[in-house]
Amino acid sequence: MSYKVAALYKFTPITDIESLRSDIYAFCEANVPSICGTLLLAPEGINGTIGAHPDDMDKIIAFLDDRLQILQSGNTIGEFKYSHASERPFNKFKVRPKKELITLRKPEADPNQQVGQYVSPEDWNDLINDPEVLLVDTRNDYETKVGIFDGAIDPNMKIFTEFPDWVEQNLDPAKHKKVAMFCTGGIRCEKASAYMLAHGFENVYHLKGGILKYLETIPADQSKWKGDCFVFDKRVAVGHGLKEGEWTICHACREPLSKAETELPSYEQGVSCLHCIQDLTDERAAMLRQRQHYYENHYAKSLENKNSETRN
Repeated sequence: MSYKVAALYKFTPITDIESLRSDIYAFCEANVPSICGTLLLAPEGINGTIGAHPDDMDKIIAFLDDRLQILQSGNTIGEFKYSHASERPFNKFKVRPKKELITLRKPEADPNQQVGQYVSPEDWNDLINDPEVLLVDTRNDYETKVGIFDGAIDPNMKIFTEFPDWVEQNLDPAKHKKVAMFCTGGIRCEKASAYMLAHGFENVYHLKGGILKYLETIPADQSKWKGDCFVFDKRVAVGHGLKEGEWTICHACREPLSKAETELPSYEQGVSCLHCIQDLTDERAAMLRQRQHYYENHYAKSLENKNSETRN
């Protein structure tokens, strides 16, 4: 049976995180046996990507909507979108408490107070075609190598917390009058927009629903997206129509790899790729091969058995 995948976030105040976390675990244990993925809970809201069989997904989404109104905008706007996976997209289910949904360590970046202007996928092309608009990718460098909007600036960030320094060093509110930003699902560029507004940028835009909503909505022949979109599950990347791409992950260094890169001599599944082979010692190679052997002969089979159990 295929899995339904839900990517969601909503900035909304949560006061008792541990109580909500316990309630989610209890509900899923009793009612949603096939659930996998991760939900993050923070004082500023909820974020995560989860997978489950379709009937189970309906149950957990109804529960979360009852508690946090994730399907309703109210005074704050979040995002919620479905896609599909041909196999179990995550190994386990976790609900993790965090200080911030997306770590930025800048208290002035508070989406519950202010955010930039939401731009729908249908209006995005017109916006970024404006020569006065500076288009900025707020994702990490390993994501941008998989795909990016035509003409976008890639800050080459290792982690999102580098974004404020990049803005300070490269952007000027007096010079850059219009700034449009995007990310995978919308949450990072929404938080980035709050930071930009707090630092004097007046016309700040962000793609509502992120790249995933754009790829779901805009036909390929009208798209300004180049490549695929990296996603944080076993699919690795999706393309237009949210179809699964042909990318994989190097489980030694976590870099995404194209099909062509897995055919290079440097690639050994679970051990090395072109990005990490130069740092591979004999000792580490032996450890990684042992880990890969264990995964193939024990862990993967246990997951397969679990999948079979949830189908029955």
